[in-house]
Amino acid sequence: MKKTFYILTMVLVFVSCKQTTPKNYMILSGKITNKNSDSLIVRSRTYLKKIDVNEDGTFSDTLKLKKGDYYISDSKEQTSVYLKNGFDLQLTLNTNEFDETIIYKGIGSRTNNYLAQKALLQEQVLNDFTIYDLDKNVFDKKITGIFNKIKILLKDLKSEDSIFIAKQNKNIENLNKFVTTNYDDKIYLSTVLAKGKPSPKFLNYENDSGGVTSLNDLKGKYVYIDVWATWCGPCKAEIPSLKEIEVAYHGKNIEFVSISIDNAKDHDKWKKMIIDKELKGVQLFADKDFNSDFVQNYAVRGIPRFILIDPIGNIVSADAPRPSNKELVKLFNSLQI
Repeated sequence: MKKTFYILTMVLVFVSCKQTTPKNYMILSGKITNKNSDSLIVRSRTYLKKIDVNEDGTFSDTLKLKKGDYYISDSKEQTSVYLKNGFDLQLTLNTNEFDETIIYKGIGSRTNNYLAQKALLQEQVLNDFTIYDLDKNVFDKKITGIFNKIKILLKDLKSEDSIFIAKQNKNIENLNKFVTTNYDDKIYLSTVLAKGKPSPKFLNYENDSGGVTSLNDLKGKYVYIDVWATWCGPCKAEIPSLKEIEVAYHGKNIEFVSISIDNAKDHDKWKKMIIDKELKGVQLFADKDFNSDFVQNYAVRGIPRFILIDPIGNIVSADAPRPSNKELVKLFNSLQI
């Protein structure tokens, strides 16, 4: 009897140890209806895994990874997921309605179903630009309702990873701030920075010739301003088109002004790029990044940003078309520049 009890105890200990030993991998499987590709990609900044998808849309693979935020993509669309070793996650979706049909089952499903539902709610504030045309009270009520729904979903995960929940709370806060700031900026652009309003000024900005230039120095001509920085890829992508526009309107009633908002430490880099890229027009250095008064007064949150001011210093467009946009030439022609 003692021997039997001993053996039974050892078996229970063995089973218990086997069940509680954490796996150093996770399993991701599932089925895709109307697949777009023969594979899925699981990725983050430091991780990439290709998973083959069978003819019938099924897939299964093991992943060894650090817990955290990842994306799953099928060559056309993607969804955000939270993964960690030990998960056994089954995913189903129909690519005809990608986000709307995502469902997870298995270990790790609660967290990822939350992310899928959150993504649908986020679309209502990130992809619906008509919300910015709403009256302030209606706008506030709508986005408050959406974010409250996300918070309720998150509360249901109170027993999950505390670090994940903390990051999600911060994410919700930042997204709310982003959307509200966009709304406030749109109202600001349509009122304070409306067409015909006096333009905010810049004063004594260093120019590339070693002197200083103020906006008032340019009165008498239209002023097309490019707010940019040497670190900004999209800004540099506009340089060839800007050069073409400058050549086409050389000698006409317009000045082309480029205001760099690089940090002071990149001053030499700014001067070098002017030479290397053979930049023309009036080249100015604001020296305060996004904290420059002129940039703040124009509510510049991202660059490149283009501004058009008339010969007497009033705003024509606080958010003018880029040089690569054909609408810019149409705007210039309408003003008979």
